Amino acid sequence: MRIISGRLAAAVLIMSAILLSLRLPYSGEPAALALQDPAEPPQSKPSPELIPPVSGAVASADVDQGTLKAIIDELVACGTRNSLSSWSDPKRGIGCARDRIVARFQAVSKATGGNLLVRVDRFEATSSRTSNKPAPLENVVAILRGADPTLRATAFVVSGHYDSRASDVMDAAADAPGADDDASGVAVSLECARVLAARRPAGGYRASIVFAAVSGEEQGLLGGARLLEYLRQAGDTIGAMLDDDIVGADFAPGAPHRVRVFSGSGPEGADSPSRELARAVELIDSFQSVRLIFRTDRLGRGGDHLPFVEAGLPAVRFTEPLEDYHHEHQAPRVEDGVQYGDLAQYLNFEFMANVVRDNAEVLRELALAPAPPGLVTLSGAVTPTTVVSWRAPDDEDRAGFEVLWRETTDPRWSVYEFAPQAGEALLKGVSTDNHFFAVRSVGRNGARSIAVAAAPKAVAPPGVPKSAAQ
Repeated sequence: MRIISGRLAAAVLIMSAILLSLRLPYSGEPAALALQDPAEPPQSKPSPELIPPVSGAVASADVDQGTLKAIIDELVACGTRNSLSSWSDPKRGIGCARDRIVARFQAVSKATGGNLLVRVDRFEATSSRTSNKPAPLENVVAILRGADPTLRATAFVVSGHYDSRASDVMDAAADAPGADDDASGVAVSLECARVLAARRPAGGYRASIVFAAVSGEEQGLLGGARLLEYLRQAGDTIGAMLDDDIVGADFAPGAPHRVRVFSGSGPEGADSPSRELARAVELIDSFQSVRLIFRTDRLGRGGDHLPFVEAGLPAVRFTEPLEDYHHEHQAPRVEDGVQYGDLAQYLNFEFMANVVRDNAEVLRELALAPAPPGLVTLSGAVTPTTVVSWRAPDDEDRAGFEVLWRETTDPRWSVYEFAPQAGEALLKGVSTDNHFFAVRSVGRNGARSIAVAAAPKAVAPPGVPKSAAQ
């Protein structure tokens, strides 16, 4: 058994290397084992001709590392950006940072014909980290409004938090440079705005793109919760939310590495809107650029995507590959020859530029895509045929839909067939039990929506009236 296991392990390693070289996803299950299972379907499955991905992807050359560094330096120069610090001092405190972020967004808007609408949202919030008293807070929001009459009310959001903290989160006077946590995320949001506004298609993006820099994260995710409320009050539906928090450093040898993308699970530990967004991020950016982490966030920690996740919306967190806790949540100091503090000298701007590219391309493709299908359901239990059904409004720019399937243990979707119209797909000879299923919309331009997982219809067991099963 030891010899067989060793050979099998070696085969798996070789197969992984081959698939990686071919840029193909790998489920982690040896092909030899799959041959021991019944074929589903018994004959070969359809081989649909797929529409090529949307052209014109954001490239590394589109991102300016010098701009990223300048943004970080401007924010660090404010001394502290603690949410309880001064909102009125132009040189020190969180108000200093707000002014510099607003100026950056306004410069992007001016350079691109005024298409970027810049707003400061002032509000109050209360938490134990505001001493249980209402604290004044401000978010900066810039909107690149979509051109499609139907989809322009759908917002795809990228955000970083511009507040910072020292060792004591309540100390608003101590230096808190916050270069990585989270001036880096703000820099990503700002640079995404510059790149995508400059690359705005002649006819505009179909949906709207929102670039945000929020406050109050260290005080209890207050800015993220308000951002969701603000967009809803403006009448926007959230298409997806990308939270960039601690995305500036890459400490391990061999950098730059892949950025981590965190997403939580759903029913049966398999699917959720956030998990489907994460899969879309990997599909768009490639698994060579992003590392999917199937957790909502780091263990015991949280970020501004969580209010969106808790509302049942697709939201994920981007975070650097490995964190160095000497440079997070620490007042700058030297102890026993060790430098503490979140300082700009520890950032990796090549890595950060890759994060910008990854975020910007996801926002671009999703904002160019048709709306996801609705009411995606699964039926066919105790039959030899899986039935996937879905609905969608008319859309002359949509080419059709990809019906997706995957093993329950496989993290990635494969396309089963292409359907030109909404309705239902009959997967003959495919068990409803052995796979998960989903559907996504595909535009004539090749842009794909986030997949929507098929939810099982209530089915009455044999001998039980249908009303009793509902």
